[in-house]
This record gives sequence, C-alpha cells and structure tokens, in this order.
Amino acid sequence: KGVVGPCFGHAGDGNFHCILPILENEDEVYWGKINSIKENLIQRTLEVGGTCTGEHGIGFDKKKYLKQQYSGETIEMMKVIKKALDPKNLLNPGKVVDV
Repeated sequence: KGVVGPCFGHAGDGNFHCILPILENEDEVYWGKINSIKENLIQRTLEVGGTCTGEHGIGFDKKKYLKQQYSGETIEMMKVIKKALDPKNLLNPGKVVDV
C-alpha cells in the first residue's frame, strides 16, 4: 500500500507493535493508507481472538472496537466500575467508556 514500517512484538505475551511513519506534512492519500492498514490490523486481530487493547490500553482511537470485542453487558460493567472508582469522571474522561 506504499507504507513501509517495522512490526515487532513480545514473544511471550502476543503483543505486537507496528511503527507506521507519519510526517507533519503528509497528504490525505497517505493518511488514508495509514488508517486502512490500522483498520485491517485491528479487524484481523479481533477475528483471530485477539484484543484491540494491547498493553497501552484503549484511548480515544480504539474505543470504537470495544463493541466488537466485548458484550454490551461487559461494557456496561466497565461503566459501573468507572463510576464507582471515579464518580467525578476526572481520570481520563472519554477514554475507554463514556459515563
């Protein structure tokens, strides 16, 4: 797809990282390629029983994949836990689940 970058991982726990190079002045075509690769990687990972979370959590970008990975009940439980531990929503608001 015209994007070259290394992928490496942790042999013991199944995490892998792909470093997709992006410069400040990249055009929309290149950004489209990057986003397509990212989407393909995450979808394939979920298809084979992997997780979209990895070792660094969800953040804003991967939040949309939680519904593919977990049931609605599980996501609701995440919200209950978030509200119990962070009732004022001060810790990373908008990441992982919306409360």
